[in-house]
Amino acid sequence: MSRRTPKLPSWLPVDPYILALLGTVGIAALLPASGPAAHVASGASTGAVALLFFLYGARLSTREAMDGLRHWRLHLTVLACTFVAFPLLGLAAKGLVPFVLTPDLYNGLLFLCLVPSTIQSSIAFTSIARGNVPAAICAGSFSSIAGILFTPLLAAGLLGNSGGGFSADSLLKIVLQLLVPFLAGQFLRRWVGGFLVRNKKVLSYVDRGSILLVVYSAFSEGMVRGIWHQVSAARLGALLAVEAVLLAAMLALTWYGAKRLGFGRGDRIAIQFAGSKKSLAAGLPMASVLFGPQASLAVLPLMLFHQMQLMVCAVIAKRRARDGAPGHQRDDQETSVAELAQASPRVSRPT
Repeated sequence: MSRRTPKLPSWLPVDPYILALLGTVGIAALLPASGPAAHVASGASTGAVALLFFLYGARLSTREAMDGLRHWRLHLTVLACTFVAFPLLGLAAKGLVPFVLTPDLYNGLLFLCLVPSTIQSSIAFTSIARGNVPAAICAGSFSSIAGILFTPLLAAGLLGNSGGGFSADSLLKIVLQLLVPFLAGQFLRRWVGGFLVRNKKVLSYVDRGSILLVVYSAFSEGMVRGIWHQVSAARLGALLAVEAVLLAAMLALTWYGAKRLGFGRGDRIAIQFAGSKKSLAAGLPMASVLFGPQASLAVLPLMLFHQMQLMVCAVIAKRRARDGAPGHQRDDQETSVAELAQASPRVSRPT
């Protein structure tokens, strides 16, 4: 038997992007942008996020979106998980203040519960787990679009003045930064959609790069204002524990709740990954508008939750893939293929 070089266990995901995020926070701590540099960093992050949502719009086929509407029960389920179940759990965590969480950390935790679902990772994990990929594409996209309106409105009702205040101006800023570029991408998809199909890495680079810019801008402002001195290591540990419970609750609710609602295996996978995750790309720019100077502390729970959900969902996706392999749960796998074909008539065979 040949000897192999030792490597990390397959169940332990190591994403260089996590290191990039940590490195960005470290750079913001050592070299925070201030004065004119802060305005440049803020403008760059705003432009990058607008470009990201333009590319989202250009990538999503209008026909694909209309096909996805046929699965309206699935999309309503994902929206209910994202904008009803999550906020209810966030409100329940109010009892942890001030013994476990500080008021500022709780506001950040509640805000993450109001953020829309992800697109990129929901699709990726659904694909790995052999779930209904077209449904995941549409569910993540619909959630992001709905979040442009639902997230600030929910923040106005649940966070109030603690969220930095809500106004028509803040809603207008979010619409201009997220929705308008998305619609522009849809309008220009005929000309730029083919380029994105041929150069799939472009969206990934813009996605990750925009998040790094927003993180640097927000954390730089927090360093300049001295916000980070308000958080102790014990509080951060408590926040991680609370978020672990929150993620476990939503993963269980989306998986077993979807089963009770009569969804097949492929749809349950899409619901679990689209309904239990939160988007940094959408949440960070919204937080910068809604929280203002307190944005760096407010986005900390979202950043931690984002990394946690990636690592946990990577493990779950691999397990679902093994369960759905030939010889395991054969009936469910056949159901998944049928659902996949139903959700997207243009797909002739699962990939």
